[in-house]
Amino acid sequence: MYAVIKTGGKQYRVAAGEKIKVEQIAADVGQEITIDQVLAVGNGTELVLGSPLVAGASVKATVVAQGKHDKVRIFKMRRRKHYQKRQGHRQTYTELEISAVTA
Repeated sequence: MYAVIKTGGKQYRVAAGEKIKVEQIAADVGQEITIDQVLAVGNGTELVLGSPLVAGASVKATVVAQGKHDKVRIFKMRRRKHYQKRQGHRQTYTELEISAVTA
């Protein structure tokens, strides 16, 4: 059984036992969280779509880690104008392990 969930402004297709990295969630490592924004639930042949959410569906997940992605380097330059700007950014994430998908 799998589900399509929405968290952090993005959508993810998840199934029990998978690990995913999502936008940072305020939760401690080892804490179990429930994601209620389920857009679709399916199991092979049948698919239940929500409008916009599936009623009564939820996904249980455990927080495995909190961290930062690799640095994204930003470099801006204007030729012949003696202008250069360097910048960097490391986006934070929360790694989740999906334990159960309930419809």
